[in-house]
Amino acid sequence: MRLRELEAGSDVYIRGGQLRVLAITVDKTNKENIEYVPVKAKAGYAKGFNDPDFISTLPKFNLPNIPKGTFRMFPITGDSMLPVPDGSDVIGRYVEDWQSIKPRTACIVILSGDNDFVFKLVTIKEDRTVLLESLNTSYRPYSVDIADILEIWQFYSYQSKEMPEPMTDMQEVKSILQELRSEVLNIKR
Repeated sequence: MRLRELEAGSDVYIRGGQLRVLAITVDKTNKENIEYVPVKAKAGYAKGFNDPDFISTLPKFNLPNIPKGTFRMFPITGDSMLPVPDGSDVIGRYVEDWQSIKPRTACIVILSGDNDFVFKLVTIKEDRTVLLESLNTSYRPYSVDIADILEIWQFYSYQSKEMPEPMTDMQEVKSILQELRSEVLNIKR
């Protein structure tokens, strides 16, 4: 049914207007927990993301000063999103209306199949695909069909055991140029 609606151009699923089951847990005061998806559960998350029994087995915690909403923490691997280091844990806020995502927003994207999830800059395209880009320009952007996405969690914060390296002058110049490029692209849109 969802595939037919997507193929017909209906955006009710993308906008969050259709029921999506989001399993969550709460603490004794009925405040939502943040569930942590450890590395050992990463491969199975795409199969169990909407299963309350699976979600209830994940480690849970709360953080002070976190806004209202549904949050989950995911471990990331690799260097595609540097300066967020390999091995960091990214906290994301659940996105119900995918069309509310601004271009190049950092998100955890839960993919169907064996792809589990990725941490990328997300841009929802009009051709019903999602462009996924890395901060590290050594990695080429790629697109996935919206039908292949199960959930999107917008970046909120991350935790790392690594201290960030100070920026060299050349990295600082490159960063400034990238920011200017991004601002020019936003103005053009």
